[in-house]
Amino acid sequence: MSVIAVTVNSSTTSYNSCNTTSGDVRNEYVVQWNIAILTIIFSFATFGNCLVLFTLLRRRKHNALMHTFMIHLCLADLVVSFFQVLPQLIWDIIDRFQGPDILCKGVRYLQVVGMFASSYMIVAMTFDRHQAICRPMMTFKKGSARWNVPVCLAWIASGILSIPQIFIFARTEVHTGVYDCWASFVEPWGLKAYVTWMTLMVFILPAMFIATCQVLIFREIHHSLYMGTERSPGSRRKGKLIGGRNGMPPVADSGVTSAMSKTVRMTLVIVLIYVVCWAPFFIAQLWNVWNPESAANNAAIRILMILASLNSCTNPWIYTIFSSSVSKDVQSILCWGCRVRKRKNSLPEDSCFTGSTSLPKESLY
Repeated sequence: MSVIAVTVNSSTTSYNSCNTTSGDVRNEYVVQWNIAILTIIFSFATFGNCLVLFTLLRRRKHNALMHTFMIHLCLADLVVSFFQVLPQLIWDIIDRFQGPDILCKGVRYLQVVGMFASSYMIVAMTFDRHQAICRPMMTFKKGSARWNVPVCLAWIASGILSIPQIFIFARTEVHTGVYDCWASFVEPWGLKAYVTWMTLMVFILPAMFIATCQVLIFREIHHSLYMGTERSPGSRRKGKLIGGRNGMPPVADSGVTSAMSKTVRMTLVIVLIYVVCWAPFFIAQLWNVWNPESAANNAAIRILMILASLNSCTNPWIYTIFSSSVSKDVQSILCWGCRVRKRKNSLPEDSCFTGSTSLPKESLY
């Protein structure tokens, strides 16, 4: 999402993406801090998501269903990193957009694709946990499909809902001979409608859907853990299904497993951090367009935008903490260089030729 600015003519309102308008003067001290923070966020988001993505792709034959969601969440966060954080960083450095109109439209389109995809992938993860815990029979019947339907729907919806960006933003002459990547809205309702629609589709509706799923999940877990699996609707359906599969004798089922509970906790943490990071930014945006007399200034919204971008840094590490297998692989990758140096220091120079690894310590010197 971009920073709301300022210029009003008789028929349109211009929406400046990043920096100053004709009457504003850049605060170089603030800009330098923005550049430093955005550089750190871009570095951490790119490194963390690439590391976890590499780990998951390397062991994809052994990946569980939840790993598939995290692969696509890493991809969505990388889109945010490269097409939201990086352009903001570049525009803070050069002050004005430099490039043709098609680049302006393309970057603006991908900026919002990343926002939608990051949000909708969390929705897909939460919905999958709801199906697995509250409606296990449906999950069992579907089996392992070639395409993950919730993931595909999340990407398709993100691509379609971002299309208005192509028509809203364009390379515009803001001064004589000075061009920037701006958006134009019909006055007086265009900008309000745009910001409200984005807040509704990216934040409010997904948050309401996620909250509903989480309530149903926790109710099912409560029934399973504290009221007995025989009183849990989801567990009863699962028990009947497992008991009658391929003529096999009934298998005792304990309802919600510890692995399910762990993934639910992980999803909840991801959701809470997403809300904490993005809620202040969306609230400030709405306040800015609906109450302009007392609205927050551009610098404040840009700071909130930077804080919101921290969400792309946290997701891969949350998953690493909750997944023991991924955590071990990530640790092995990070410590690979240390192990190589340690191995070289612990073996004699000619051990690779003699095959001996048990020489006394004194023989190494």
